[in-house]
Amino acid sequence: MPQTKKFIIDFDSTFTQVEALDILGEISLAGDPNSNDKLQAIKDITDRGMEGSVNFRESLEQRLDILKANRQQIGDLISALKKKVSKSFERNREFLQENAEDIFIISNGFKDFIIPIVADYGINKGNVFANEFVYDENGQIVDFNRDNPLSKNNGKAETIKNLNLSGDIYVIGDGYTDYEIKASGLANKFYAFTENVHRPKVTSKADHVAPSFDEILYINKLNTKFSYPKSRIKVLLLENVHPIGVELLREEGYQVEVVSSALSEDELCEKIKNVSILGIRSKTNVTKRVLENANRLISIGAFCIGTNQIDLETCQEKGIAVFNAPFSNTRSVVEMAIAEIIFLMRNFFDKSVSMHQGKWDKSATGSFEIRGKKLGIVGYGNIGAQLSVLAENMGLNVFYYDIVEKLALGNATKIDSLEELLQTCDIISLHVDGRKENKCLIDAEKIKMMKKGAVLVNLSRGHVVEIPALKEALESGHLAGCAVDVFPEEPKNNSEPFVSELIGLPNTILTPHIGGSTLEAQENIARFVPGKIMEYINTGNTFNSVNFPNIQLPFLQNAHRLIHVHQNEPGVLAKINRILADYEINIVGQYLKTNEKIGYVITDIDKAYTEEAIQALKAIPGTIRFRILY
Repeated sequence: MPQTKKFIIDFDSTFTQVEALDILGEISLAGDPNSNDKLQAIKDITDRGMEGSVNFRESLEQRLDILKANRQQIGDLISALKKKVSKSFERNREFLQENAEDIFIISNGFKDFIIPIVADYGINKGNVFANEFVYDENGQIVDFNRDNPLSKNNGKAETIKNLNLSGDIYVIGDGYTDYEIKASGLANKFYAFTENVHRPKVTSKADHVAPSFDEILYINKLNTKFSYPKSRIKVLLLENVHPIGVELLREEGYQVEVVSSALSEDELCEKIKNVSILGIRSKTNVTKRVLENANRLISIGAFCIGTNQIDLETCQEKGIAVFNAPFSNTRSVVEMAIAEIIFLMRNFFDKSVSMHQGKWDKSATGSFEIRGKKLGIVGYGNIGAQLSVLAENMGLNVFYYDIVEKLALGNATKIDSLEELLQTCDIISLHVDGRKENKCLIDAEKIKMMKKGAVLVNLSRGHVVEIPALKEALESGHLAGCAVDVFPEEPKNNSEPFVSELIGLPNTILTPHIGGSTLEAQENIARFVPGKIMEYINTGNTFNSVNFPNIQLPFLQNAHRLIHVHQNEPGVLAKINRILADYEINIVGQYLKTNEKIGYVITDIDKAYTEEAIQALKAIPGTIRFRILY
């Protein structure tokens, strides 16, 4: 960092995610019967002080009087605060350590807990200016050092004035007292830090609203670790993605917008223009037209198993990596399939509906055990294979058909054709993917091949079954029942009506696409998909991507990482290496993988790159996307 730049950083809600005295209150008031009221009073006083609507010294006196804390509890507070350092300061620990002499912590908090926290980040004790507790002989906090200028109004400005710092002074904080430094003419810029808290009265006074420390380093061209600040990565999450996924992406420093429903093509075309990461579930269609408007899109996360709703080919052409959750909801779907098979074979659904209508129909007619029956599984992937194991354990004889050669699990029997499977089995359960070739895989002709009295379960894709033909088979009695969780046309949200020809048919279980909708599955998906996207953005790792060549990379050590996505054509790697050689840049490690459409090259280099070298790499014919990680 140039020696002419000095950073003045606030502590509470800036360097840390929390107000330290609020946390101290939780510690000191534990067991107090009125602790909730007292803690709320402390928070209210803090907020009024931060916004400048109450005298600072008065607010400090009021809070300490409520706290009734002691020296031992300060130790507990330090332990708690070390876990609450703001994410963007954690990410830039190396920057803080390397530039410690030009970084100052000036806070209305207390040295007693501030110094032990910032010391872990290389910040000098002599560069910390804050209040000091006064203890009695029993270690009880009874007052604060009233001679310290930081215990008084406008104390930060007075402290900086006394320091007589030279060069440009940048103030980073979340409170009105931080703005006062700039207002006193003692700082060049005031950055309102909003990573943890947003105070409109403060942000309205700022030269720049900074959602993270990365942002401040970036706009001042001091960003040495990240080529692009995470705070500038915009994420759009649709269709009620689980809150864990939202929180993980926000914790990473991204700007996250959440929309509860799917969007139409027109809506998404408009919304996606400045989005870097898109998260969807099954109802949102990411078409070629949508992608043509996605000028900044880096990655798409499908918070589900299927990706047929995404134009993967266009994503490849634009260098957009797509990730899904191929295993996360497997168990949930399998359990639902088992339950529905039992319900259909026993006619439980219709019996239950009759009971709710006041009808008592105690009869064994059309009711069968599943033990010894033949289950035919169409599609022997993750879900089909696990269903095979559980079904066999329940006494079913399992048969399966898949266009890809798959190893049979347990005593399952592979059938060579779909037609033979349909003619053989009492129960057919569909677990195929959404590719176009699977449209109407089970059509009128295939349904006629099924055994009379068989049942059909579709938990795969809506377009796999020809609905009019299924309706006819149920009405004629050729099929004894069906369970359908997916439909060719589905409502975009819970407020739209559901329309289907299957409504009201006998022994027909209809569910609103909830095969994977368990809390366990949604939490697994919400952790898995963001993890893969963040790993891709941070390291270039594409393992588990559905449309990119899969590369699993070692951690980067003391090097810069260059990522080059290009059309799969001869000579690109040679051109990359020729440019690096021309600029005398040594390669530490290099990884290349291709598929039929694109090539993916990751190059680790051991010296700083020049802008000329980067422009030359971007200009290589066939380049789709170029990224610098470190």
